[in-house]
Amino acid sequence: MNGHMTAHTNVQHLSTDSAAAPLGSLIRAHRLRIGLTQRELADLSTISVRAIRDLEQGKARRPRPDTVRLMADALRLGPRARSVLEAAAHQGRATGHGPAELPAPPAALHPLVGRDPEATVLAGELTSGTERLVNVVGLTGVGKTRLALEVAARLHATGLPVLWHAFPGVAADHLGCAGGEPAARVAAAVAELWAVAPGRPDEVPGAAAGRLAELLGDQPALLVLDGAPAGAPRSDRLTGLLRACPGLRLLVTSDQPWDVPGERIFLLSPLEVPGEGSVDPAAAALRVFLGQVRRVRPEFVPARADLERAAWICRRLDGHPGALAAAASWLVVCDLAALCHSLDADPVALLDHLGAGAGAERFRAALRERMERLPHGARELLAALCDRSWEEFALADLTALTGLGLAECGRMLRELLISGTVRAAHEDGSSRFRVLGLVRAACGAGLAAAAGA
Repeated sequence: MNGHMTAHTNVQHLSTDSAAAPLGSLIRAHRLRIGLTQRELADLSTISVRAIRDLEQGKARRPRPDTVRLMADALRLGPRARSVLEAAAHQGRATGHGPAELPAPPAALHPLVGRDPEATVLAGELTSGTERLVNVVGLTGVGKTRLALEVAARLHATGLPVLWHAFPGVAADHLGCAGGEPAARVAAAVAELWAVAPGRPDEVPGAAAGRLAELLGDQPALLVLDGAPAGAPRSDRLTGLLRACPGLRLLVTSDQPWDVPGERIFLLSPLEVPGEGSVDPAAAALRVFLGQVRRVRPEFVPARADLERAAWICRRLDGHPGALAAAASWLVVCDLAALCHSLDADPVALLDHLGAGAGAERFRAALRERMERLPHGARELLAALCDRSWEEFALADLTALTGLGLAECGRMLRELLISGTVRAAHEDGSSRFRVLGLVRAACGAGLAAAAGA
């Protein structure tokens, strides 16, 4: 009886006198009190050994309420001890050791030009939580990363924590990302989405997402996945991550949609070009091109003839930022007049940056690879469109061209829009479309051959 009274007194002392003790110390004291190892506590609570270790060592200071509940159940805590544990967890979430201390997004190297409407829409959707998974898709070099940097910077300026993960092979358009513990947890959670991380004997499915959730808690946060693989992540892992982190929003840049439930596909088209015969200096493509010219020729002061040639180049290259940068790089060895002549004869030859080295982005190869990923019907339709001289066309024109029904033509047109090979214009209540000139020049002949094979 006395032994029972002594044990009860010790438990009372632990639950009443340690209200100010750190959460990790409380968990460890309760675990040792009932003689459990971390492995045994993990089995009882369904929480990973790694998560328990992080909690006890103070590395995870923002446990979710579900985690605290599972831990209290496994530790067989009474009402008073449970309330002390919950208070310690709440104190950890409120002391600022969480999202406010997470790293800011990378710093962009160049100003954003002509993308304010897109950035405003995306920032609004992600800030409000209207969308939790936004996938920005578009042609290689169209500016997906730069747009994501702008959106991330705007959200971070409002106090929203931003985590950034760039996949291998992504061309850096920013100063380096911060590392440390948050970056390591993000990398592990991302690897878990595609199930590419080597397993560990003390891990369970979703453990990495759980550790990220411990870092974020229930607070809103943005995770940017830049240059995500074309193949979608495992849907169960993606759902598990969003469920584990209820305040998390994902901003993805990718070559193509994931086609998963809840995905908001955001098509990023090339920049606005000057109208035919116009040298409107406000046109975004012209501003970008002239900025690139000054990077290679700082002394450049354009005359009227130079502006007309620059505007023509913007139209010839469809206002595509990557193609404009590549074309401007050739001004190291030629002038604008010679550049226009070369682009008129064969724009494909100048689509790769003059200074491209090993590992540099190769626009033509990326464009052809994208075309090859199109479904057969959409690829066949694109080849037929490239053979025609139409400047613009409507959906009804496709039904006449193919002899197929409206619904089937609409699905193929959607594939072409998502691939970035076709651009839409919605004016005066009507929708018109056109194949990018770059696509006609770079892929027309190859597509025709592939479609006929």
